[in-house]
This record gives sequence, C-alpha cells and structure tokens, in this order.
Amino acid sequence: YHMAHHRYQGEDGIDTDIPTAIEGWLITSTTGSYIEHTVKKALFMFCQIFAYALRPMIVKPDLVPVNKWLVINWVVQFAFDATMVYLCGFKVMWYFLLSTFFAGSIHPTAGHFIAEHYVMDGKTETYSYYGPLNVLAYNVGYHNEHHDFPNIAWRNLPKVKEIAPEFYDDLPQCKSWPGVILRYIFDDAVGPFSRVKRRPDPAKKD
Repeated sequence: YHMAHHRYQGEDGIDTDIPTAIEGWLITSTTGSYIEHTVKKALFMFCQIFAYALRPMIVKPDLVPVNKWLVINWVVQFAFDATMVYLCGFKVMWYFLLSTFFAGSIHPTAGHFIAEHYVMDGKTETYSYYGPLNVLAYNVGYHNEHHDFPNIAWRNLPKVKEIAPEFYDDLPQCKSWPGVILRYIFDDAVGPFSRVKRRPDPAKKD
C-alpha cells in the first residue's frame, strides 16, 4: 500500500491515503453547520486509526495477500496475545488496544497523518515538519525528503535536507503537529476534501 501511495500519490482508487467518498460524505457533505462539521471532524480525529487500518482493504482489496505468510502472521499474533493474556491477565489486551487507539487519534504525534498531505497552503500537497517530535516518530516529519528518496533510512532523512537545503527550505512547512490537529478540527475550510486528487494515469500502470 505504501509504495502505491508513493508511485500513485493522489490517484483515486489507488492511493489508499486519500479519504474515500463515503468519508467525505459523512464528515462534510451531510453537514449543516460549523458546529456539526467541527464535531464530526473531532470524532474522525479520535477514530482516524480505523480509517487508516481499514481503508486500504476497502479501496484495494486485491493487494491483501492471501497466502501462507498471512496465515502465519495471524497465528503468530494471536499466539503472542494469548501468551500475554495467560501471563498478565486480560488487562494487558486493554493496554495494547487502548495504547494503539490513542496513539493514532488525538495524540501530538498523530498529527502527522493530517500534516503530511492535507492541503493547508495554496496547492501544496506534501509538507515536512522539522520539529522535536521527529525524535519520537522516526523522522517521519521529513516527508518531502521521504517522498523524494523513499529508500533512504529514516535516520538519514535529516541529512537529505542538510545536503540540499535549497530544495526544501523555501517549501511550505508544518510548524506543529498538535497545531495541525486543532486546525483540522476547527478550520471549517479544512476537511476530508482538502486533498489533491487525480484520475488514474493509464500510462503509469505496470
């Protein structure tokens, strides 16, 4: 999914990072007031981890591998969970589930989901963030650098900007991941439709 996002960024039905039509309809198209829109976007932010987990399987179900490795993965995961419950009690599952949920919802570092590609400044569709939260997020904030050189390891992404500042310093930047979360929720002009969307290009097909 992620490599398709890089190669076909913004292409409808291929890039699973793009909010689906049903998301736009539920959050924005059926909204009658600023308060309602704000509440819906806040609820989306709390539950966005589900969108990113389930959207790929809805948009591109053919990319889900059905083979022995998928089966092995499920067996290993359930075996690990069962072992942890046996050793620590069911409360450990609540810890796993809730920590995953809150890490991908209203959490400072979860702002990167919005900050990376939601159009906040003119028509710019990819933004980098160079703040201190990168230390906790494997430098995912260096997002323009990551898209230009997706094979460079996370620890070396700052070196890309250091080597070629003339290509990155003047680009629009995200100054704050928590600030982006607040803007997404409270700015009525920002929502699921705030993405650059393209028709699939047949010339790029494999």
